[in-house]
Amino acid sequence: MVFIVALALLFGLLLALLLIPRHHKSGQKGNAHSTLNNKDKESKSFSKSEVSLHHKRTDCWIIIKNKVYDVTPYVEEHPGGDAILAHAGDDSTEGFFGPQHATRVFDMIDDFYIGDLEQ
Repeated sequence: MVFIVALALLFGLLLALLLIPRHHKSGQKGNAHSTLNNKDKESKSFSKSEVSLHHKRTDCWIIIKNKVYDVTPYVEEHPGGDAILAHAGDDSTEGFFGPQHATRVFDMIDDFYIGDLEQ
């Protein structure tokens, strides 16, 4: 009887973990609704010199294919450690599309989009 109760509690706990929405500890926007809202906003443009001011661990912007991303909330979670800071405030296109990145990175980058690079 105790075994059945323990098994039922374990099953309930697993079910709860699957059904409760998860929140990213970085505070990044992680659902489709927020991503759509982000793209609905009017696009802002940034000069390369403006982006270059954001080159620190606590304020990190990068450029990928002429789009600007504020990846500050992701810096501490970056699996490659400080490699993300190598091109902070600058163009990271080449590094971003390198072989070290899994395909999921291409989906999650949109969450950090803040505008376009002025041409």
